[in-house]
Amino acid sequence: MAPKTDIEIARAARKKPILEIGERLGIGADHLLPYGHDKAKVSQDFIDGLKDRQSGKLILVTAINPTPAGEGKTTTTVGLGDGLNAIGKKACICIREASLGPNFGMKGGAAGGGYAQVVPMEDMNLHFTGDFHAITSAHNLLAAMIDNHVYWGNEEDIDIRRVTWRRVMDMNDRALRQITTSLGGVANGFPRETGFDITVASEVMAILCLAKDLKDLQERLGAMIVAYRRDKSPVYARDIKADGAMTVLLKDAMQPNLVQTLENNPAFVHGGPFANIAHGCNSVIATKTALKLADYVVTEAGFGADLGAEKFMNIKCRKAGLAPDCVVVVATVRAMKMNGGVAKGDLGAENVEAVKAGCANLGRHIENVKGFGVPVVVGINHFAGDTEAEIAAVKAYVEGQGSEAILCKHWADGSKGMTEMATRVAEVADSGKADFRTLYPDDMSLFEKIEAVAHKIYRAGAVVADGKIRAQLKEWEDQGYGNLPVCMAKTQDSFSTDPGQRGAPTGFDLPVREVRLSAGAGFVVAICGEIMTMPGLPRQPSAEVIRLNDAGEVEGLF
Repeated sequence: MAPKTDIEIARAARKKPILEIGERLGIGADHLLPYGHDKAKVSQDFIDGLKDRQSGKLILVTAINPTPAGEGKTTTTVGLGDGLNAIGKKACICIREASLGPNFGMKGGAAGGGYAQVVPMEDMNLHFTGDFHAITSAHNLLAAMIDNHVYWGNEEDIDIRRVTWRRVMDMNDRALRQITTSLGGVANGFPRETGFDITVASEVMAILCLAKDLKDLQERLGAMIVAYRRDKSPVYARDIKADGAMTVLLKDAMQPNLVQTLENNPAFVHGGPFANIAHGCNSVIATKTALKLADYVVTEAGFGADLGAEKFMNIKCRKAGLAPDCVVVVATVRAMKMNGGVAKGDLGAENVEAVKAGCANLGRHIENVKGFGVPVVVGINHFAGDTEAEIAAVKAYVEGQGSEAILCKHWADGSKGMTEMATRVAEVADSGKADFRTLYPDDMSLFEKIEAVAHKIYRAGAVVADGKIRAQLKEWEDQGYGNLPVCMAKTQDSFSTDPGQRGAPTGFDLPVREVRLSAGAGFVVAICGEIMTMPGLPRQPSAEVIRLNDAGEVEGLF
């Protein structure tokens, strides 16, 4: 009999009423806003009442650079949360919401997999509680108000050639990357070039995930730069008087979503900024709430540790006052073989030498994470075809790096396959060995911050940026933005900007082709190499096989 698919496993889950899940965390029914029987939002009033409670231990799950072989970071996050609860710890997980675009493209969902999933899987990977739609609406309201402001006299003297605020939608649609608007005559406004980004790339998404409450949210929204005047001075969202209405649209979206794992353990699923364009972490409000309600909180950061973990440390932790107690770096034997030069079609054959060669990528990530002063445990996400010799090779390599690697079988066995890992991670988190530090200080210049990430995390040689970019960074420093962290936007597939360069390359040039100021979110984006803020669909998108079956159930999601 064929093994069950993720969606079949999720559909068979014996979910408990969400009010019961909330009760386990001490959240009363009057503080939960249910969306059906299996998901709910937690009220801001309840969250405000947690401020004086002691926080639990924070565990970050990150990974090696992604490969087509698969790594399973979210699956490991969920499995570890279940594993901690299974050994008697009070644990909660915090992950990001799924974007519709990748779901219907090629990446799939964001609810875990196998027997380490968050449910309701179908809802989570589709409309969920409407947070992304609220963000899309708030973002596009601002876009409409900018064009409307220009149409009705342009009191702010906006230079329509320098409107930086594009529109967004939560779908992969390459046709909208670059467009011309307001065609069709005087009644439709002034024609200009613009385009669409995917919703998860919106600064509104980043702000929602970094704001501490609604007041902070509105202040950050108002501080977003949306255009420049003819004298090149910035125009803010508050100048367009959009911040109040945007906050109204985001009022419910700011409240964290509570769901459960297959094993009925609590999970907060909230926010979802792009990991290679924005900071790639779930919301600060969800993480901080979970830390007040549980003894251990397991969260993840997008893509490999060179992107997600670096931004988790340098942006999220810096701005929110968080500090991880332990970091789990996820790797697979299959991915090690791919990094060692084996083609995807040949991964089934044992190749210990390729595993050893590919471990250089894992070693780089271990070293980088330790550089933040946090102890590292490697989780080997088990695949059925892994051999004992290949697993032993990874364990020996990691031991040589001064860390330890533990085999994780959560995908097939749920919490039973994570007992050893959960026990060790709890010990490390409780050990007090973490001495967290960021990679660079606030008062370092913006270009030096970019260089710090390039040299210390990517191991690049020269950072290549033309005079215009350096002048722009200097101008922002003169305007008072010099103390912001940098958010590096590059391919997730390599330490370099070349997605085909696997392993642990060194000495390569890192081209910075553009910089953007996210003044509301509170970081400067450095775009390195070719990065799409509006992805396209593949030749055979997943949407072709997603359907309703005869019973009216969703099929094809993964």
